[in-house]
Amino acid sequence: MIATSQGRLQDRRPLSIIDIGSNSIRLVIYEGLARSPTTLFNEKMLAGLGRGIVSTGKLDPEAVTRSMEEFRRFRALSDQVGAEHIYVLATAAAREAVNGPDFIHRAEDVLKTEIRVLSGRQEAHYSALGVISGFHPANGIAGDLGGGSLELIDINGEAIGDGITLPLGGLRLQDMAKNSLAQAAKIAREQLARAKLLKGGQGRPFYTVGGTWRNLARLHMEMSTYPLGVMHHYEISADSAANFLKQVAKGEIEKVRGIEGVSKNRRSLLPYGAIVLQEIMAAMQPSKIIVSALGVREGFLYSLLGAAEQKADPLISASEELAQLRSRSTTHAHELVEWTGKAFAAFGIDETEDEARYRHAACLLADIGWRAHPEYRGKQSLNIIAHASFIGVDHPGRAFLALVGLFRHEGVFNDAAPELRALATPRYLERARVLAAMLRVVYLLTAAMPGVMPRLKWENRGNGPLALVLPASLSDLYGERPAGRLAQLARVTNRRLVLAVEGGQSVSVK
Repeated sequence: MIATSQGRLQDRRPLSIIDIGSNSIRLVIYEGLARSPTTLFNEKMLAGLGRGIVSTGKLDPEAVTRSMEEFRRFRALSDQVGAEHIYVLATAAAREAVNGPDFIHRAEDVLKTEIRVLSGRQEAHYSALGVISGFHPANGIAGDLGGGSLELIDINGEAIGDGITLPLGGLRLQDMAKNSLAQAAKIAREQLARAKLLKGGQGRPFYTVGGTWRNLARLHMEMSTYPLGVMHHYEISADSAANFLKQVAKGEIEKVRGIEGVSKNRRSLLPYGAIVLQEIMAAMQPSKIIVSALGVREGFLYSLLGAAEQKADPLISASEELAQLRSRSTTHAHELVEWTGKAFAAFGIDETEDEARYRHAACLLADIGWRAHPEYRGKQSLNIIAHASFIGVDHPGRAFLALVGLFRHEGVFNDAAPELRALATPRYLERARVLAAMLRVVYLLTAAMPGVMPRLKWENRGNGPLALVLPASLSDLYGERPAGRLAQLARVTNRRLVLAVEGGQSVSVK
């Protein structure tokens, strides 16, 4: 008998997506169809199907042979995991090559499933959906740079505007320019002149999608010694991007500081990706560059969701799942959300929409480190949250979530993780301390189990202190330790506070 692991959500059924691109082919097996998809298995091969297609009109024959062997492996891996569905998507090279139909037919025989050969419009649409699914909300121009083509599309919230497909994928541009970077810049400028939608992006973000641009962003991270190695929602200012891209576009890529962080087989296309992004910035004048780790595959998954699931908050969905997998009580986690909301109101702390979302997520994640040794619960919580595959959260917000986890276990005046504290911004840092101080009080009254928080209330006692009041039936929970924690909260918020029992004893703290 095979034991069922509790490390996975039991209501999910695995599904596979195979993405056949011009440069790479990739298998991603997801835990199941969800608003915030979790990867069970991920494998990529840089096949180079589109190499030489400009001169020959055909897919590279050696790449075709290697791909068929990999498809056989991808099918076996999908069967091994028990994927209920296998979706296969093919993009620019397969749809444009003379021998593309034969390749697709052979691949379908190996994979034993139909392959969707996406048109340029479909590819842009799914890429846009991927960006929409990953940000809360997205508003700008998205660009998906593959090996064979570049898809540009305007996004505003859930609305998808104008789009265009251009023959500016890294492999294709390298072939068209005959390895001349100067010629590549000229071609990119001429092609992008057709993308009138870029003018509508002035002063808005440009969202980058695709492996070449992700590796450019990784190189920028290495150069700037960025403290958080998470690609999704990494932001680069327009000025920083301009200087960085100018350096990479020179082509002396091995001399760029931090290049060791990029795999060698990805480096040759970085200058071409930099050139295309340079020309986009010149035509668009974006406010900043934002990296999306989600693209066509995730956009296709998003399209399979119902309307209600699509509208769900991806950060809250992912936090719910992590609470279900790792916390002592999900009911207690939900009680924390409601109780801290009332506490913030009682303290007169205002919240923006994102701040309320982040507080909600932090409460759901507050207990995920409980199985660790007590001395390491804070550090473990911080590391899990800081590096989790969350979407729908920017990096300062992610730092806030991680710091709440740290402070909740190790004390609100803990000075660890200085890089994350700097990333969080002063406002988020202050709120992380306040929220963690509240959690440290209430956990001593609930023992991480539900049922107590709904019976607690905050009372403003005239011009005097703010009181946290326990009902008389819970008077046995009153004690020195909760009073001590309330004193910490008083210090963080600069408020006079009272721990009281209804109709009975109380202690004032400050």
